[in-house]
Amino acid sequence: EAFFSEILLCKNELNVTLNNLCHWMKDEHVDKNLVMQLDSAFIRKDPYGVVLIIAPWNYPIHLFLVPLIGAIAAGNCAIIKPSEISKNTERLVAETLSCYLDTDCFAVVTGGVPETTRLLENKFDYIFFTGIPPVGRIVMTAAAKHLTPVTLELGGKNPCYVSDTCDVTNVARRVAWGRFFNAGQTCIAPDYLLCTIEMQEKLMPALREAITEFFGPNPRESPDFGRIVSDKQFRRLRALLGSGRVALGGQTDEAERYIAPTVLADVQPSDPAMQEEIFGPILPIVVIANMDEAIDFINARPRPLALYAFSCDSKIVNQVLERTSSGGFCGNDTLMHVTLTSLPFGGIGNSGLGKYHGKFTFDTFTHHRGCLHRNMGLETLNAPRYPPYTQQKLGLLTTTFEVKRRGTCTLL
Repeated sequence: EAFFSEILLCKNELNVTLNNLCHWMKDEHVDKNLVMQLDSAFIRKDPYGVVLIIAPWNYPIHLFLVPLIGAIAAGNCAIIKPSEISKNTERLVAETLSCYLDTDCFAVVTGGVPETTRLLENKFDYIFFTGIPPVGRIVMTAAAKHLTPVTLELGGKNPCYVSDTCDVTNVARRVAWGRFFNAGQTCIAPDYLLCTIEMQEKLMPALREAITEFFGPNPRESPDFGRIVSDKQFRRLRALLGSGRVALGGQTDEAERYIAPTVLADVQPSDPAMQEEIFGPILPIVVIANMDEAIDFINARPRPLALYAFSCDSKIVNQVLERTSSGGFCGNDTLMHVTLTSLPFGGIGNSGLGKYHGKFTFDTFTHHRGCLHRNMGLETLNAPRYPPYTQQKLGLLTTTFEVKRRGTCTLL
């Protein structure tokens, strides 16, 4: 899991950037009106300047390095603030980054809340933050004092709708993989399932079989199942096990910070597990009557970072896509949309602001500067815009500047 998420995906991001940077950074020439046919109109790709990247603890390499790749590609200097919670990675980044990057242009700041607070008092040209919505509001408030633009990659409760028409075995394997990858500590993991009571009964044995297939009869002994990052997070997650009824798993060990892959059945919307992003190996199932009720349930809550829908009927998957809003969407699988550098990754509303991955990362850290370079001669072409104004001049201006509408549009 660490190799796939922290190394392979970062290398992919780097290679995509190296393969395409000469194209991305070129001036982008744009359409011109009749008056400016002999002039040069283009978009220049400028760096913002000095950017601040604040990374979280759950993927402590990926979530600082991928933004940094784009920031460097766009020509910026950067200050990186790794998470103090993943302290070993924090130390690694602080000790080794200076071996590879010019310390006049790139620096690492370590520490906790006081250090981050002091950092945010300074004026940056761009801030890229990955974390939880409450801290995102603090970052955005601090940035507003300097009118600094921000990207906020936040989290949320990602719904996963499972229709009655699906391959139950495949759904169970794909959901279990996405939920229990990194012991559930993934911002785009499916946070809860929405399905009918009949589908809940079918899913239970299939999920049990998938968990056993992945982690053996005792996941605690599996070398492939992770642990919770801290005692604080462990205690928070353990308190959520009282929601609904524990249908699968539920075992804990505080000394190891171990929480078994757990499925909670018959969870009510008012239960604690439905009041916050779980961020652990716990999967609640909320029973709904049909797809329409599932969509209403999703739309009644803040827009999530990711939304999942499973069905053998593509019309049902498309219905969920068309009638909801989320940062990203994946039909008939979990997590996999994040592996494509050709897709933008980011939230909407409560789940974030802005996007990145691949060219989107380069564009995020780039100021797109609109430029027009005109000819010093041919002054007669400019005469219609100068006073004194006449109807004849207005007619000429209209002819040369007006954008014509193509075709017709019918409102349905």
